[in-house]
Amino acid sequence: MKTIDELLASGVAGQRVFVRADLNVPLDGTTITDDGRIRAVVPTVKALADAGARVVVASHLGRPKGAPDPAFSLAPAAARLGELLGADVAFATDTVGESAKAVVAGLADGQVAVVENLRFNAGETAKDDAERGAFADQLAELADVYVGDGFGAVHRKHASVFDLPGKLPHYAGYLIATEVGVLKKLTEDVKRPYAVVLGGAKVSDKLGVIDHLLEKADRILIGGGMAYTFLKAQGHEVGISLLQEDQIPAVQGYLKRAEERGVEFVLPVDVLVSAEFPDLKTKAPANPTTVAATAIPADQEGLDIGPETRKLYASKLADAATVFWNGPMGVFEHPDYAEGTKAVAQALIDSPAFTVVGGGDSAAAVRILGFDETAFGHISTGGGASLEYLEGKTLPGLAALEN
Repeated sequence: MKTIDELLASGVAGQRVFVRADLNVPLDGTTITDDGRIRAVVPTVKALADAGARVVVASHLGRPKGAPDPAFSLAPAAARLGELLGADVAFATDTVGESAKAVVAGLADGQVAVVENLRFNAGETAKDDAERGAFADQLAELADVYVGDGFGAVHRKHASVFDLPGKLPHYAGYLIATEVGVLKKLTEDVKRPYAVVLGGAKVSDKLGVIDHLLEKADRILIGGGMAYTFLKAQGHEVGISLLQEDQIPAVQGYLKRAEERGVEFVLPVDVLVSAEFPDLKTKAPANPTTVAATAIPADQEGLDIGPETRKLYASKLADAATVFWNGPMGVFEHPDYAEGTKAVAQALIDSPAFTVVGGGDSAAAVRILGFDETAFGHISTGGGASLEYLEGKTLPGLAALEN
């Protein structure tokens, strides 16, 4: 795919450059609680603006129902982008309407604008090709060139991600180029030992990547809510822990395949349990109990990996040459259940390996728990996109940029 460096070399002064970013940040009202995705697109936006382009930034935020919804406005993200750029950023109160047209028309060379949430328009996410294409036509009227830099959305076949690049000269921004380069290190010519840490709530979300990684990884460490389906698949009592009964046959199949292929599957040896889910708003003390992973009481729920598991997992990562981590080890939002996720993050930092934090909740946990992001090899901005890439799937947004 062509990159932004090629675009800059050809000259962009005076051109309207549409940057499809990923500004899908978590909000508490209008307050951004994690601006990582906004910071990730700054290098691309700044390079274009410094070169004299008239930059039009677009993104989705949340899941509005194809109509304007103030709760999902990009206004806070636009304001934060301006702060990070150290420059005024204009904001259009619609996406392709009169406000967007006026704001874009008013841009001078080197100026930046953000248009309102793309998903306020039903055409953005439409399943119908014609409806999606019609919306892409409207977006194309706002620009002369397209730059894709919203890695967190490249696995979506949406108008601004898949259809619009075909209507304009198109290039990959710095973020997408970096993300793809990192993911190739996890799929092509991988340095070994290659360890994968998978957590999060549901094993069903990770089945595809487990299936694919069984052909590539040397060891797979399991934590989070999904671990209890694995423990149940081995015949252990898991109490009232999160469990996907329908996935047990698939999990048993993966455990058998791992054994046959010599892939080491590592499950928790102890867990923190409680009869009640913690209060994540008040952060009231939860007073969990530590029990063996094979002896969870029938009335208790596993909510984090235990101290012995933390040590075990750290030892399994210490000699790795490549590590990919996606998904927290427990309910990290509560301090009583954050130690497992902290331990994995610290193990990645301590390991000499090339380490990749695979976006989503893992990336949020790294920031929320106060770790230095530069201590990791790479922190992805797209959890779902990273996983689908590792599954070997074709990502519509990347395919469009490569075309």
